[in-house]
Amino acid sequence: MAKELKDLTKRSENYSQWYNDLVIKADLAEQSAVRGCMVIKPYGYAIWEKMQRQLDDMFKETGHVNAYFPLLIPKSFLSREAEHVEGFAKECAVVTHHRLKNGPDGKGVVVDPEARLEEELIIRPTSETIIWNTYRNWINSYRDLPILINQWANVMRWEMRTRLFLRTAEFLWQEGHTAHATKAEAEEEAVRMLNVYAEFAEKYMAMPVVKGIKSENERFAGALETYTIEAMMQDGKALQSGTSHFLGQNFAKAFDVQFVNKENKLEYVWATSWGVSTRLMGALIMTHSDDNGLVLPPSLAPVQVVIVPVYKNGEQLAQINGKVAGIVSRLKALGVSVNYDNADNKRPGFKFADYELKGVPVRLVMGGRDLENNTMEVMRRDTLQKETVSCDGIEACVQRLLEEIQQNIYRKALDLRNSRTMTVDSYDEFKEKIEEGGFILAHWDGTAGTEEKIKEETKATIRCIPLEGDRTPGVCMVTGKPSAQRVIFARSY
Repeated sequence: MAKELKDLTKRSENYSQWYNDLVIKADLAEQSAVRGCMVIKPYGYAIWEKMQRQLDDMFKETGHVNAYFPLLIPKSFLSREAEHVEGFAKECAVVTHHRLKNGPDGKGVVVDPEARLEEELIIRPTSETIIWNTYRNWINSYRDLPILINQWANVMRWEMRTRLFLRTAEFLWQEGHTAHATKAEAEEEAVRMLNVYAEFAEKYMAMPVVKGIKSENERFAGALETYTIEAMMQDGKALQSGTSHFLGQNFAKAFDVQFVNKENKLEYVWATSWGVSTRLMGALIMTHSDDNGLVLPPSLAPVQVVIVPVYKNGEQLAQINGKVAGIVSRLKALGVSVNYDNADNKRPGFKFADYELKGVPVRLVMGGRDLENNTMEVMRRDTLQKETVSCDGIEACVQRLLEEIQQNIYRKALDLRNSRTMTVDSYDEFKEKIEEGGFILAHWDGTAGTEEKIKEETKATIRCIPLEGDRTPGVCMVTGKPSAQRVIFARSY
């Protein structure tokens, strides 16, 4: 059974299949009866809860509060902001009727044709329209600003090609929607939230990211500027891991949200929106995990330490139970999440493989000889290295290991990204290097036409225009026209 648990496709053989296998075998999620939608299983949801809790704390530290807005949006709302509706029109699920009735053959229910809605309702693909229609009732004066609201919710975007966590028709996310009196305040907010996302990704997910601005082609529908954090997965592909949008006054004008400013003049409100989703679960898996299963950063692992007893009989187990009880109490007092698995329905070998598969950062084992010697075997998940440690120093050892693992997996991911980031000057070299995967820094002339040509010919997109690093001007690798700075190209999820 232990062998079956670890029977994953190897990353080197088929990275995509490895990912799919791991999500299923580690009990994170599975396909549902609804095409394109997933069931997030308890272990997967426990990781998402830790992400959610940490992000929520960070949002509140920056002055944001949570609220909730309707799932259903009148179709007419989506018509008010032209770019917005164009960006989401092909992904919308539409509610047309409000009632079912028994079928005439008595074998089931049918849609009641007399229950057609006067106006169709859209299951939210994102909430800008319903929220700005609401803000119109809340904002009259500059004294009502800023409004700093976040919503934890689900959204629906009708995806044809889905993959668990990375791209599903329904997914969980948070969406911040803020209203400001000035352009400068709104722009500052958009950058602030980008930095919050970057800090969360690097400090808690142990995932290095590049902060940048999206090209006009890749910008959020209805935004004047989209900021992004981009991460590199182990196969060299990019994953957009969070975005923050400066919306200007577009939505305020679409929904007539005006306020009286300090000069007693009427002005349209300035806006931002920003969000991350359960796509971060996919990022976490693909950034750190290996051929043995998940590798989780300790800060987000539902269980940081598992303790497994190895015993010959009930008497020996009782002695180990007594010894381990004190260790568990002391670790919990330090804020460490611990699971003591002394269940007798699975053999130790099965448990070892299962917890390795699920990415528990630290495993402690106590057997009969350990009991006699007052020791435990300690294994760290990131390197699979083992050592024997005195029970008297076990708390200090665990704390040290949790910190080391968090730092080590970040360094490993950063080293990979650095080793697969290339600077290219010619289009021929670009076409050769993009086949190898990774981030390519190259000059681009800033036009949508050149961007489309590159995408069509190489399947690579501009991931972002970096906010940091070398900003030396040059010439476009395709057209030879002037380029303000190098941008990051990659193939992506």
